[in-house]
Amino acid sequence: MSTSEPTPRLFEPLSLREVRLPNRIMVSPMCMYSAVAGNASAWHHVHLGSLAASGAGLVLAEATAVEARGRITPECLGLWNDDHARALARVVATVREVAPRSVLGIQLAHAGRKASHARPWSSARGHVAEEVGGWSTVGASANSYENIAPPADALDQEGLDAIRTAFADAARRAVSIGFDVVEMHAAHGYLLSSFLSSISNHRTDSYGGSLENRMRFPLEVFDAMRDAMADEVPLLVRFSGTDWRDDIEGWSTEDSVTFARELESRGCDGVDVSTGGNAKAEIPGGPGFQVPFAAAVKQGVESMPVIAVGELDDPRLAEDVLMRGDADAIAIGRGMLRNPRWAWDAAKALGGRLEYVDQYAWCVGK
Repeated sequence: MSTSEPTPRLFEPLSLREVRLPNRIMVSPMCMYSAVAGNASAWHHVHLGSLAASGAGLVLAEATAVEARGRITPECLGLWNDDHARALARVVATVREVAPRSVLGIQLAHAGRKASHARPWSSARGHVAEEVGGWSTVGASANSYENIAPPADALDQEGLDAIRTAFADAARRAVSIGFDVVEMHAAHGYLLSSFLSSISNHRTDSYGGSLENRMRFPLEVFDAMRDAMADEVPLLVRFSGTDWRDDIEGWSTEDSVTFARELESRGCDGVDVSTGGNAKAEIPGGPGFQVPFAAAVKQGVESMPVIAVGELDDPRLAEDVLMRGDADAIAIGRGMLRNPRWAWDAAKALGGRLEYVDQYAWCVGK
């Protein structure tokens, strides 16, 4: 009789359509603010190559703008033209060379009213004005985030159509250059998130007011992306589980469950549940502070995988979240920046098996 220990849940495989993740550890998409005119740079080769060699089941490249005015900063990555696609294709080729068994995804995004900002370490903080390289922004409504920038221009139907097409075109490019997974960014107060929340969406047409109307444009974008992609390629969605503002009516956990169910009915392959971003809020933080929102969504959907994220750096906590059934996978962000070999340490702590790249396996994979 075998005396071997059962495989930790964190190290069990997870299938998303035709893509098999060797474990349930995901690297969150994290903005690096290191592109040149939207083009991937040497930084992206090193950064994503290192993370791909980490042993994580899925590595998601950072929020990548679908049009120029959709960048958070002038240095954000883009995929709105073929030059961007060629630059990113070279990054994908690097990743395939250094970690041929890795699964690589990309998050596609539009910053909306939170666009045209200086990158975090810049001496010029905050909004970047047009005269110094910034641009006018667009949003669900003609307002700004906490009045720290000029109000965005409310998108009209022509603008909505153009952005919907831009998301679909970027998804098509991402698949054509070899990304295995695509994620739609609808969290943190960026464009699609700003449509979902009544804090930022003050429209009176068919895209505002009721929850059904506020979900309409993000769901249209999802449908357009799904239609643009090959059937075997998974499409994930990241959204915020709450605005963290009980004092005003905004996006709620119940809204999140409804949105997740709508996504599942349209063929979504997984949701990545974060929080906040549409208004300043007192966010409690702490280990696993966002897990309850993922758990609520998990309970509300039928079988669509749910990803938990947010201060889950302790491997035992991550394992507990999965074993309780609060989520199906764990996304690690800052923890991976602090320790790009987080998955190695988690495997050692939990007794899991990890697929190492050959250059490391001979000495650390024993």
